[in-house]
Amino acid sequence: MAELKFEITEQIAVLSESPKGWTKELNLISWNGREPKYDIRDWDPNHEKMGKGVTLSNEELLKLKESLTRV
Repeated sequence: MAELKFEITEQIAVLSESPKGWTKELNLISWNGREPKYDIRDWDPNHEKMGKGVTLSNEELLKLKESLTRV
């Protein structure tokens, strides 16, 4: 399996924290040198290991924000 390269370009928010210290975060991340996208996923305390998450473009994030304001 190819190595996944990432760079957290902006840490936006910590949404929650587990008893083991992992945090669910909203970040702006560049995956494999590409343009940064918004990303929600779990991270270990050192940001070396990650859980499954969802990556959103600017347009997708704006649609999500719009949808949540109707809730």
